[in-house]
Formats: sequence, structure tokens, C-alpha cells
Amino acid sequence: MSVGDQPIIIKKIKKGGGGGHHGGAWKVAYADFVTAMMAFFLLMWLINTTSPEQKRGIADYFAPASVSETTSGAGGILGGSALGKEGSKSAGSSDVIEELAPSSRNPNDGDSKEGSKGKSQAELAAEAQAQAQQAAEQAAFSSAAQSLRQALQSMPELAELSKNIIIDETPEGLRIQLVDQEGRSMFNQGQTAPNDRAKILLRAISKIINQLPNRISLYGHTSASANGAKPESDWQLSASRANASRQVLQASGVEADRVYQVSGKAGSEPLYPDDPTLPGNRRIAIVLLREAPVLPPEPGL
Repeated sequence: MSVGDQPIIIKKIKKGGGGGHHGGAWKVAYADFVTAMMAFFLLMWLINTTSPEQKRGIADYFAPASVSETTSGAGGILGGSALGKEGSKSAGSSDVIEELAPSSRNPNDGDSKEGSKGKSQAELAAEAQAQAQQAAEQAAFSSAAQSLRQALQSMPELAELSKNIIIDETPEGLRIQLVDQEGRSMFNQGQTAPNDRAKILLRAISKIINQLPNRISLYGHTSASANGAKPESDWQLSASRANASRQVLQASGVEADRVYQVSGKAGSEPLYPDDPTLPGNRRIAIVLLREAPVLPPEPGL
């Protein structure tokens, strides 16, 4: 090599591999893992919160519908079987199919089964109608009781008499009782006509009665004497007080044919059985009966 020639030097640089992030593939894998864990814990939570009936319903929904569980028909996956039997296309839904497709096993008694089914449907319809009527009546009673309570609170002359009113529901119907309180009686001693307090309450009650079509029954009650005796005259006194209350209601707009019964019970049904001598046992009970409304007479009858 001559003096003027310079050697050619080739320099190879090796890059170090430390500290790199190796791309973003690990993020995708981590996201898939987190999603799978979330789905797993959600599934465990759903399993713990569902009831056994819901689990059976879900299992029936996802049950195979084309695998026969019995040897009826030809057997196997394609085994022939009629709908409603434990054969092909019946797993998980056989009970529903049997109820919705009433096929008689004996062809001779098909008419009788259809007749019994029609009767049961009629009974179900009647029961549904009765339940709907009962619900409507219950709502009307609740509304009437609330209206009376609001009237007692809104009117000054009735607010002080609110303690003399007891409203409750019995198997017979909605019961409104005018009860004597200590120093606040509804009838003067030995008198059959209601006093001014009772007349104010009866007029307020008549407005509630006129909002409903139900008939009414009125019962008069007395208390026992101080020695616990029940005078014979209490029967006549309680009946007369109930009848006098009826007259006040009719004078306030309640129609006469709405009144079903007026009777006196003396002290036979005390409001406070532990102490029949309490003034609260003297009362008038007005009951809106649970029954169909009175139909108007047909023309020409």
C-alpha cells in the first residue's frame, strides 16, 4: 500500500435493546383480561341474586329443543313424537305445551273435557270480574274516608269534633262511628234526638255517603250503667237514636231507598269490652255496605 492511500474503516454500531416498550400489544391483552374478569364477577353476582324459579326458567329457555329424552316414536335425535309428550321438541317446555294444547288421550271424552275447560274459563272470568269490582270498591272506600278526614280538618266547626269520629273498614263495609267522648256527647241524657254536635257531623257524613252508590245500615249503641247493668229500655233508646240519625241524613240529601237497615243494639256490642260503662260505648255506627249499588226501577213497573 502506498503512502498516499488511506485505509477504509467500516464502523458497525450495535443498538442496545434495553428500555423499549415492545409495542402496544400488551395493552390489548390486558384489556381482554379485565373484560373477562368483569364478566366473570358479573355472572357470579347474577347467580347469587336470582331465585331458584328464575334459574329454572333460564335453564328451560336454553334447553335443547331438538333432542328427545325418551324412546317414544323412532327415538334418537330425529325421533318422531307428538307435541305435548316427552319426545322430540319437548325438552324444557313440555308442561307449557300440555297446558296450552289440551289434547284428550281418549277420543271419546273430548267433548266432556272441552266443556269442563269452558266452565273453568267462565269461573276464572267471574273471579277476575269480582276481584276488579272489589278493588274498585276498596279504592272508593279509601277515597271516601280520606275525604271525610280532610273535611274534619278543613272546617273549623268540625275540627274540634274530629275525636268523636272513628272511621274503619269491616267485613260488612266502611264504618263511620259517632262516638261520645268525656264531656262531648252526641245525645243528651235519655234523649233520642241528636244534639247540635251530632247534627253537624251527620251533615258532613251525608256528603260522603252521597258520593258512593252503596246502601247504608245504621246501628245505635248504648253503654252500661255505673253498676254494670244493662237496662231493658236501652234497646228502645238505641233503636230510636239510630232512627233519628237516619232522619237527619235523609234531611241532608241521602235518599230513602239507600237505607237498608236501622236497628238498636243497646249495650250488646261495646266498643270497649273491658269497661262497658265508658262514654265511648255510646255511639251511632253508619256502615256503607259492600254490595252492588241499588238499581233504579225500570220504566212501566
